[in-house]
Amino acid sequence: MQRPVHRRALPALLAVAALVAAACGSSSSPAPVSSAAAPASVAPAASSSVTPAPAATAPRSAAAAASGATSATTLKVALVAPSAVNDLAFTQSMVEALNSIKARYNLQVAISDNQFVVSTAANVIRSYASQGYNLVIAHGSQYGSTLQQLAPQFPNVSFAWGTAGSTFNQPNIFAYQANSNEGGYVQGAMAAMLSTSKVLGVIGPIAVGDAKLYVDGFCAGAKSVDPTISCIPVYTGSFSDVSLFATAAKTFVSNKADVLTGTAQAVVGAIGVARADNLPWFGTQWTQVSLAPHNVVSSQIYNWAPILEQIITEIRGGKLGGATYTLTLGNGGETIQFNSGFNLPANVKAKADELIKGITDGSVNVPQ
Repeated sequence: MQRPVHRRALPALLAVAALVAAACGSSSSPAPVSSAAAPASVAPAASSSVTPAPAATAPRSAAAAASGATSATTLKVALVAPSAVNDLAFTQSMVEALNSIKARYNLQVAISDNQFVVSTAANVIRSYASQGYNLVIAHGSQYGSTLQQLAPQFPNVSFAWGTAGSTFNQPNIFAYQANSNEGGYVQGAMAAMLSTSKVLGVIGPIAVGDAKLYVDGFCAGAKSVDPTISCIPVYTGSFSDVSLFATAAKTFVSNKADVLTGTAQAVVGAIGVARADNLPWFGTQWTQVSLAPHNVVSSQIYNWAPILEQIITEIRGGKLGGATYTLTLGNGGETIQFNSGFNLPANVKAKADELIKGITDGSVNVPQ
């Protein structure tokens, strides 16, 4: 889930930070779709070198399995995303998924990243649809209203968006979401076991979608280990303002937090604080080990490839939308990737493995 920068969020952040200190001691609607043309420079992005571990239990549709999931016909796929292709978070997870399957599925992929301004993104989405792209992926919940307006105007184009569960009852919209609370629960339990101060620093952008799910799951997991632990999230109001995340992290550290986590591409700022203070960091959406090789404990990795495979198979079979897909630990769409550069105690790793197994087989119920 991504949103444009909200600089006005700082006063709110400071107010919430004051609440955190005491404990230790909504965004605007998208702009309407314009009929203006998108920028001419829409080009495919280069593949990144960072890849998650393969998901052995990743879901595959029956149609994909039966057809071998390949086709000689080129399918034109466009991705519109709010942040950079190498953000080590939400956008990169989708870029990597597309790059991993484009040769096998004979995809012609175009990517427009850094589309923070929703009205501009709407023009780009419209342009791709007008150019005859078969599938346009609007990778961010802020694009929902745009697709709701555009889909009826382009009935032969398939659209997909997330993280969200609604297709707006449109026959040419797919939706996708992530049960990020599951990995959050596992990592929160690990954080509680690693913490000696019993104060956790948890930073989110806006309390919506997979961001809120992750934050809630993290705190629930921590409290399952120690009900007295302090786990009070701070929401900065922005998915992209690095300085706000850094400020939140510093506030937590000054109030004795000794383990940090966060979700959004702006976590770069908070990870810098974790590295500077040599504190454990838990990541989500993508691996962030490269930013703090000795501080990242583990990362919840999103693997969108199986969902994309199902969507592409449906499109080639004549179905352009009307379905919602969900990543979970159980179906392999989410995985916990442990960092070998972090010296993780054996009992903490064993607890994580136990929870992953329990969530996967249904014996552990994670609060929604």
